[in-house]
Amino acid sequence: MVQAKTWVLTRHFEGFPKDSNFELKLEQLPEPKDGEVLLEALFLSVDPYMRPFSRVRMKEGEVMIGTQVAKVIQSINPAFPVGCHVVGRCGWRTHTVSDGTGLRCLLSDWPQDVSMSLALGAIGMPGLTALYGLEEVLGLQAGETLLVNAAAGAVGSIVGQIAKIKGCRVVGSTGSNGKVAFLKELGFDEAFNYKTVNSLEEVLKTASPDGYDCFFENVGGLFSSVAIPQMKEFGRIAVCGSISTYNDTNPQTGPYPHLTMIFKQLKMEGFMVGRWEHKNPESLRRLMAWKKEGKLQCREQVTEGFENMPAAFMGMLQGENIGKAIVKV
Repeated sequence: MVQAKTWVLTRHFEGFPKDSNFELKLEQLPEPKDGEVLLEALFLSVDPYMRPFSRVRMKEGEVMIGTQVAKVIQSINPAFPVGCHVVGRCGWRTHTVSDGTGLRCLLSDWPQDVSMSLALGAIGMPGLTALYGLEEVLGLQAGETLLVNAAAGAVGSIVGQIAKIKGCRVVGSTGSNGKVAFLKELGFDEAFNYKTVNSLEEVLKTASPDGYDCFFENVGGLFSSVAIPQMKEFGRIAVCGSISTYNDTNPQTGPYPHLTMIFKQLKMEGFMVGRWEHKNPESLRRLMAWKKEGKLQCREQVTEGFENMPAAFMGMLQGENIGKAIVKV
């Protein structure tokens, strides 16, 4: 019998998450049956989507949702032999008995000098989100100007780098001077700290006086209201996230963008990464190739210890991470 540690959502979040929203529990796992495997978590992901999705995808008392990289330590499933490594949506738990549904083996030729934690970041869901948002939603073309906010985060930092690979001009907004310096290291053409500028409108105009062809939206709220009027005619907006609104107890109101969208004939589309799951094998290999060629830098903020999952999650929501926020078991 294996004992798993799990983090349970005790109460749905009201406003910003608190320690009291979580409880660490122990769970006795049964021996794997035919077709099942026993997984041991190595790295767990904390992501912004967990905040809004927990409300619609979870009941109180359930194990927190999330993805992890795990090692197969027992197997009665030939597709997942002992010793192989998988990515799975197992939630916040140290051990899992799985029938293999939803598990994905890491790339068979995963380089030994690349941390497997990147399968939760640049060579995983956030990297795929960046890639599909740029290619499938925005149709980004060489020579265009792209605006991305939350630009030093797990998705935004990859968005900017892929846009540069594609020959675009990139403007990034982020929340600290240290993150601005990081974006400059990544090759962003312009980067600014939205918390310290006198006028968001003016800094956006200065960064790209002719406006923006594309906008990769991760923040929503006031930023979106200011940025949309800066779009060029026939501009395209990919709505990936709205992190500025996730912890609101009262919904934010206007201004509303409809007239601007009509006059400028803008296209705005929300998306989730699972829409293009059929492309993932090829897309992950492209991301890994860029990583090996040195075209993709993959910064991580690693928190040690499963017991620190809630702290890592709340820190990520407060913008403490540069790049991908990861918990190492």
